[in-house]
Amino acid sequence: MGQRWRWRLLRAGSLRLDGGGMFGVVPKTLWSRMAEADEQNRIGLQTNCLLLESESGEKTLIETGFGGKWSEKERGFYALEKRTVEDALQEVGLRAEEIGQVIVTHLHFDHAGGLTKLNTAGEVVRTFPNARVFVQKLEWEDALANKSTMTKTYLRNHLDPIAGCVELVDGEREILPGVTVWPVPGHTWGQHAVRFEDEQGVVCFAGDVIPTANHVGLAFSIGYDMMPYENMLTKKKLLERAEREAWRLALDHEPGHAVMRVKHNEGGKFTFEQA
Repeated sequence: MGQRWRWRLLRAGSLRLDGGGMFGVVPKTLWSRMAEADEQNRIGLQTNCLLLESESGEKTLIETGFGGKWSEKERGFYALEKRTVEDALQEVGLRAEEIGQVIVTHLHFDHAGGLTKLNTAGEVVRTFPNARVFVQKLEWEDALANKSTMTKTYLRNHLDPIAGCVELVDGEREILPGVTVWPVPGHTWGQHAVRFEDEQGVVCFAGDVIPTANHVGLAFSIGYDMMPYENMLTKKKLLERAEREAWRLALDHEPGHAVMRVKHNEGGKFTFEQA
């Protein structure tokens, strides 16, 4: 048995994104029963992160949220809460300098924006000055090339300041004792998921494979997934394994209860129950 980790879920800030974009091919007549849209057709989301602590006190952060480097106009567009992962860390008595590792599932702004911040001189600097940043090699290369249908989601002010501390991973790998990442393509080509073990078993953080509890259905995928069909296959494989091995899934954008177990309903479809 590998190393077990203590962990907690941190809320790095709420935002609102277009409901049609978040549910892709699923019509509004269906998704609006599950997620209430505002007058701009946006639904409420959260940027959830996980804080892991080893028996020796080593601290690792999974995801960083959107950060704080936004203009008022940009905040209004996405309804970005004036809150960052640093605020969430402070609430549990920690400073960013205490984080030794950061793992990002992918490098879109709402996951990697918190890797950097503005200092008192208005310069963009690393938020976690003592941390290595783990990301898939393919994701890093695609982010630098801005390889996305969304031209403003891979932003250089999230990426350039951390280039010297990035540790690139190529495929599945145990990056820390008891912490493994592995590719989960679909939302991006280079997205990876993270799994680790605590006293109750395996916990998995799968990024935007399943962003909220309402995305458990195989057809319920994000409209700007780079490979929608591939994401559906990835999700099916993940849900099957999570049910078979009794994993708990921590959902990255779920604004409500964000830790779930996978079950099948009487019709044979995947469902979630709170863990």
